[in-house]
Amino acid sequence: QVQLVESGGGLVQAGGSLRLSCAASGTIFRFNVMGWYRQAPGKQRELVARIVSGGSTNYADSVKGRFTISRENAKNTVYLQMNSLKPEDTATYYCNAKDPMDYWGKGTLVTVSS
Repeated sequence: QVQLVESGGGLVQAGGSLRLSCAASGTIFRFNVMGWYRQAPGKQRELVARIVSGGSTNYADSVKGRFTISRENAKNTVYLQMNSLKPEDTATYYCNAKDPMDYWGKGTLVTVSS
């Protein structure tokens, strides 16, 4: 059973930074794609960033230039570095992995105050 555990969320002022981590229970080599999604209250879950096994990355337009996704295979962990945070980034952030089945973490809350 695959488990994904997110950490690193919290309260930060606008313009600040946070780094989210997603630790997998096993090797992440098995996953073709790993990514971060977010869901704000009353809104649908949306893709924030993803990284494929070859290292290519994709970002939502709203976070390009501010967020960076990376993976550290030796630690079975994927990161999301979030800089220049805005109040509209406030959401619960979920880690996702595909092999190609979908696996989800329980989420970590990010709150950006203005």
